[in-house]
Amino acid sequence: MNAPEVRIVLADDERMVRTALRVILDAEPGLRVVGEASTGAEAVSVVRAERPDVVLMDVRMPEIDGIRATEQILSGMAAPPRIVVVTTFENDSYVYDALRVGAAGFLLKRAAAEELVSAVRLVARSDSLLYPAAVRGLAAEHARRNPPVAPPWAARLTGREGEVLRLVATGLTNAEIAERMGVGPATVKTHVAAVLSKLGARDRTQAVILAYESGFVRTG
Repeated sequence: MNAPEVRIVLADDERMVRTALRVILDAEPGLRVVGEASTGAEAVSVVRAERPDVVLMDVRMPEIDGIRATEQILSGMAAPPRIVVVTTFENDSYVYDALRVGAAGFLLKRAAAEELVSAVRLVARSDSLLYPAAVRGLAAEHARRNPPVAPPWAARLTGREGEVLRLVATGLTNAEIAERMGVGPATVKTHVAAVLSKLGARDRTQAVILAYESGFVRTG
């Protein structure tokens, strides 16, 4: 059975960038660009109308930036898409802010075509972090600069859930965590769902951000 088609919206204020992304993505089986936006406000409108699976969101755009657009989309839809912010520099503070409000990951504008396609497919599956080392690096750097705040959710996690959160923070997939813990993938999926619920996190990426900010996962 073929996998469901992944529907994509492109949000970037440069037409040439959107055109290049569309050409790459539409050439791939199972991927289809269903809408484009040139401003943050337009991105919110197009996403609400098209209800895509994945959004590639430029960080800096007119009217409202990619962070605010991401926040509005995620807070205003019952079943929001997975949002990947697109940036020039991976250590940009905008990237961390976007991940903090719920973006599923980020992609560098200089990424090769195969990296772009792989990233879209990965976030659509949502069973792993996109570029886990880079996400951990951003989270760890933020944690070094800001004192951790003890979260109320830490005491609510079971021992197994805490172990799962730490393994998620290393970038392991559910299958890899299952192998590490000696349990079935379905059990890990249940634990991950419980962790996200207790943290109030939208996905694995946001859970990792919260884990580092709180000091639950330590730097180094």
